[in-house]
Amino acid sequence: MRSFKMKKIFIAATKQNDGKTTVSLGLITNLKNRFQKVGFIKPIGQRYLEEEGLKIDEDSLLIEEVCGIKCGLKDMSPIAVEKGFTEKYIAQPRKQIISAQIKQAFGRVSKGQNLVVIEGTGHAGVGSVFDHSNAYVARLLGSKVIIISSGGIGRPIDEILLNKALFEKEGVKVLGVIVNKVLPSKFDKINQLVRKGLKRKGIDVLGVIPYNSILSLPTIEQILEETDFELLCGKEALESYISNVIVGAMEPRDAIKYILDDSLLITPGDREDMIKTALECYRRDDEKRLKVSGIVLSGGITPEKSTMDLLAKAKIPVLLAQDDTYLVTSTIHDLTVKIRPCDILKINTAIQLIKDNVDLDAISKGM
Repeated sequence: MRSFKMKKIFIAATKQNDGKTTVSLGLITNLKNRFQKVGFIKPIGQRYLEEEGLKIDEDSLLIEEVCGIKCGLKDMSPIAVEKGFTEKYIAQPRKQIISAQIKQAFGRVSKGQNLVVIEGTGHAGVGSVFDHSNAYVARLLGSKVIIISSGGIGRPIDEILLNKALFEKEGVKVLGVIVNKVLPSKFDKINQLVRKGLKRKGIDVLGVIPYNSILSLPTIEQILEETDFELLCGKEALESYISNVIVGAMEPRDAIKYILDDSLLITPGDREDMIKTALECYRRDDEKRLKVSGIVLSGGITPEKSTMDLLAKAKIPVLLAQDDTYLVTSTIHDLTVKIRPCDILKINTAIQLIKDNVDLDAISKGM
């Protein structure tokens, strides 16, 4: 009987939010027909949730639920960088203990698997402060690396070369790179030039993925989860996506042209003229459905009861924020939008993007 050597690949990135989880999710799903038994681990996680009393990285929860991987959540997320973690480590370093925890968890996760996908966190040097950079962890687990970058031509190539140098310093081989989130209008040009530019540096391009806005759209529920805003009404429509944000600091007659389908209106709670205008803007293809998917009232001001009754009747989520309009807008703009298990449209989009734009054969053979 032919035996298969277990393969592994470390998914790194040039910076936060380049799309490591999207790529990991897409690779696992698309490679399952080649490697029947696939495991996953995110050795070090910085965004975690409490699950059965354990601190579990949210990406591990996503992969477990969506991909049906049952490796044990604690082993899939062995090190959670909670508040104060770094300060405690500097005061009392414990490199060997952390390394042992990662190796032991990996041993359990990889048992009986044909492939293990390892997701890093941030760029190659992240974690150096506690002696476990992504480059070091990749070496610790004996894995080759795929580097994810995003955007144009010059900056991604510069960042890829910098990260490649850090991995190579640790003796880790870079299998290739995937350039993510390329604007469709510039795709052909960037696809050609980035491949040519990286080939000059001896780096294989495993894929160039076009930007898809669906993956970056937040829902009202995500805004509520990531902020201290209060839900006033509209609980039944929290899963509505937001594709446009309008700040209601202008005259209603001027604002109308900026209120598009799936808009989020941010306006002071005493701008009842602006609120009522938004409640009169309906979609062209559905005259019973409002263009706005939700409203955030700033300044901690709740409108008059008659206006609140109109908002409740509209059945759209209305959130109350204590900060001023500028700070509320900045907070929403800076939100990190992550794919969640309930985001079926985003999950299917991510899987298809990897299938259509990444060289799965090269990855399978190169590991």
